[in-house]
Amino acid sequence: MAVSVLFVCLGNICRSPAAEAIALRLAPEYPEVGKIDSAGIGNWHVGDPPDPRMIRAAAGFGLDLRPLRGRQVERADFHEFDLIVAMDAENLADLRDLRPTTARAKVVPMANWTGRDVPDPYSGGPEGFDRVLVLLEAGVRALFDAIRSGEAP
Repeated sequence: MAVSVLFVCLGNICRSPAAEAIALRLAPEYPEVGKIDSAGIGNWHVGDPPDPRMIRAAAGFGLDLRPLRGRQVERADFHEFDLIVAMDAENLADLRDLRPTTARAKVVPMANWTGRDVPDPYSGGPEGFDRVLVLLEAGVRALFDAIRSGEAP
């Protein structure tokens, strides 16, 4: 059975939609991966497209984020996904607080596959968006390799 993955950051307009787009591009290589989505901890950007700076940076990596829309993590996500991947330690703590005790989803840090938290580029310059995309490209592939090998949590 394919493993479903939800990527989560604070507002679902920078890091998690980028991770979703990267995952969707890689998915054909990984039949072990099923449903892919992204969401945010907060509700500030529900229904909004990703940050225009991330859209531009992602386009340079061959990714089209324009169709994606922000959404907030819901209780149902903890029952519908196998893995919920937090972009940083604060997102991880929030998700662990939100996770129902009966949830099937495992809440894990993206740092497991990137070696560090994925920094939020929102308050920085354009180079931060590129750095995040490079980090996520490697991290999502490492996550998918772990799913393939059965080493993912």
